[in-house]
Amino acid sequence: MNQEILFISDLHISLEKPEITRRFLSFLSDRAPKAAAVYILGDLFDAWIGDDDFTPPNNTIRKQLKQLTDSGTQVYLQQGNRDFLLGKRFAEDTGVILLDEYAVIDLHGTPTLLTHGDLLCTDDRPYQAFRAKSHTLEWQQSVLSKPLFLRLLAARWYRVRSYFHKRRKSQDIMDVNQDTVINVMRKRRCLRLIHGHTHRPAIHDFEIDGQPAQRFVLSAWSKHAAEVLCWNSNGYHIEAI
Repeated sequence: MNQEILFISDLHISLEKPEITRRFLSFLSDRAPKAAAVYILGDLFDAWIGDDDFTPPNNTIRKQLKQLTDSGTQVYLQQGNRDFLLGKRFAEDTGVILLDEYAVIDLHGTPTLLTHGDLLCTDDRPYQAFRAKSHTLEWQQSVLSKPLFLRLLAARWYRVRSYFHKRRKSQDIMDVNQDTVINVMRKRRCLRLIHGHTHRPAIHDFEIDGQPAQRFVLSAWSKHAAEVLCWNSNGYHIEAI
């Protein structure tokens, strides 16, 4: 029985990025069915304005995910900072299982903490303030009550605004805070963490209370390349897609 687990994040799928969409659809049809489970750790979409949005390529993604989950491969999804409005209807349409912002899994015998990664960037205080506000029920209900075309316009404006804001911020502010990482892992009694968000793929070794710990940062997908963190009973490897 195949026990391989795959981890991906930060695809940022949108109509303007057809190459990434094609790469992901190929992954879902060719590579993912060979695994026992796939974990998508946030920002599958570049922007998600509600589960009632069926503009391309959203519906195609829905159908391919449903085909994968119907075939027996489990798919787990965490919301990212770009697609945190993904909800129950999307999960029902696709068969994916939505995870909390922090989730601990048993990864071949080792408790492993999964998160998108934005919560770890505590030095970026303006973003954390916006995140706290935008994750309230009142804020989300207000946004989702707007007509679809207004939400589409707002999402496009937000992407442009986010691009220019990032250019003005230092790279260190947009990276994780190591003290936050340690505190979060210690609280959940994990010595392994997997996340995305920062677009800085790497494997970091450090210590928590004298014990060796690791932080795996997933890569962002692009039109030219993509990577998957693959894990089985023999360990891990990074596979190009």
